[in-house]
Amino acid sequence: MSDGKQTLGSTLRRIVFCSTPVALSSLLFLSACRSDSIPQPAASATDAAPATGDAYVEASIADASYLNPLLASDSASGNICSLVYNGLVKYDKDLRLVGDLAESWEVRSGGTEILFHLRPDVRWHDGAPFTADDVRFTYQRLTDPAVKTPYGVDFELIRRVDVPDPHTVRVVYKEPFVPALESWGMGIVPKHIFSAGDFNTHPANRRPIGTGPYKFLEWKTDEKIVLTANPDYFEGRPRLDRYIFRIIPDSSVQFLELRQQSIDSMALTPDQFKAYPEFFRHYNKYRYPAFAYTYLGFNLENPLFRDRRVRRAVALALDRSEIIDGVLLGVGRPATGPFPPTSWAFNPDVADIPFDPVKAKALLATAGWTDTDGDGWLDRGGQKFEFTLMTNQGNKPRELCALILQNHLAKIGIRVQVRILEWSSFLHNYVDKKRFDAVILAWSLSRDPDQYSIWHSSQRKEGQYNFVGYANREVDMLLERGRREFDFEKRRALYHRMHAILAEDLPYIFLYYPDSLPTIHTRFVGPEVAAAGIGWNFREWFVPKSLQKYRYAS
Repeated sequence: MSDGKQTLGSTLRRIVFCSTPVALSSLLFLSACRSDSIPQPAASATDAAPATGDAYVEASIADASYLNPLLASDSASGNICSLVYNGLVKYDKDLRLVGDLAESWEVRSGGTEILFHLRPDVRWHDGAPFTADDVRFTYQRLTDPAVKTPYGVDFELIRRVDVPDPHTVRVVYKEPFVPALESWGMGIVPKHIFSAGDFNTHPANRRPIGTGPYKFLEWKTDEKIVLTANPDYFEGRPRLDRYIFRIIPDSSVQFLELRQQSIDSMALTPDQFKAYPEFFRHYNKYRYPAFAYTYLGFNLENPLFRDRRVRRAVALALDRSEIIDGVLLGVGRPATGPFPPTSWAFNPDVADIPFDPVKAKALLATAGWTDTDGDGWLDRGGQKFEFTLMTNQGNKPRELCALILQNHLAKIGIRVQVRILEWSSFLHNYVDKKRFDAVILAWSLSRDPDQYSIWHSSQRKEGQYNFVGYANREVDMLLERGRREFDFEKRRALYHRMHAILAEDLPYIFLYYPDSLPTIHTRFVGPEVAAAGIGWNFREWFVPKSLQKYRYAS
């Protein structure tokens, strides 16, 4: 799941769970390497010559789960993987597909074949050469039923992957697949590391070996992950020596550390973003639309929520203006469906759900839920309408949303218990295993609108993304056709229809589209907001020598 966060790396075709309040460029940790803090002014020197050295320390609410791009389904894991691994392609600042591990490619046979020409100068972090065999091995793991990956669906239409020589990969599809090229932004894993042992529990899932601009150095669970610059990176060594991902599971504590300048970046909550200007004397703040949405998701296997009238009633009972004005402070907008307004798949004709508690109660009555015993709570057949709403620890906007929902539903006779859980436990012990009634979460989305993995009825197994158990034949058909339709206007019409159906079916109540609100210390030169977010050129960021804070033994 995702925060809508723009990662600092180049990973594509990734829809992930988001743990943070808003989308952010990346996450980082506190360095355990020997370093000395150097007092320096909190001022940038944008005209200084590029320099190497220093560290970038970013805060994260959640720890990573797997440092393996095929298994990483949460934003914390994805952010680290995006700096350690590369895909065959990546997006540039303007969201155009360019080469990454592949220096060029040819699309042939009406879109059913892609011939990738790989860079000849790439080595894994342990010195072994990167070859086409690694690409084929990655494909084989993505399509292996024993591998617990949510991304295999993007590779099911492949008939075969051929390796004519060590630097050429031929991918042959059973039929045209519109997101085919983008799907190869998936991080490639090393065959020589993963060919032995269980892929799901392999030690390299905690001590990764990739091809990326940063090499793994250290992971202390629930404390930090440390990466170090790869001096042999094929595009050139990163200018920053360390990338440090600190796990600080409360955004208020993160903000205190920001004020003390012990972290360089964090995802601000709306109230922090609008805090007193003097809090940000040493930091630059950024605001741009996140390619994400936050939602209330129902477990559709729970009898309480199988009836669409009940889900509609819950939506009618929720005053989302209180969320937008009171929680987001206007930094975001109400959501109507699964595509953000900045997506070409967004359907502008889908209306927002009004706040109408009277209609909500009437609709619940038609579904058999009334207050038969006069105690103020709805019941049916002797069962009270009550459920537990879960969300993750440290995310204040989600916690506030849960409390607002609890309050509003109490007014129409539904009792809600709010339960706040640590991120990793919440995701893997409850969401993945469908041990929940309802959840508040967010998705960070791929730029291509294909959301097959979230909504298709075939994607309901443990660890897959349709964990709410949604099944709609027309939506299945629209998703299948959307992957095959190359005509842009016809494809857009398919997703507009899907948007409208989901807004009517309400397997989720789409709460809001957030803005990304990152803040970055002024000593860093290079951050620039573009269509791809703020971390698209992270490898080139630097700190002038006079402002560097950390020194590392070479």
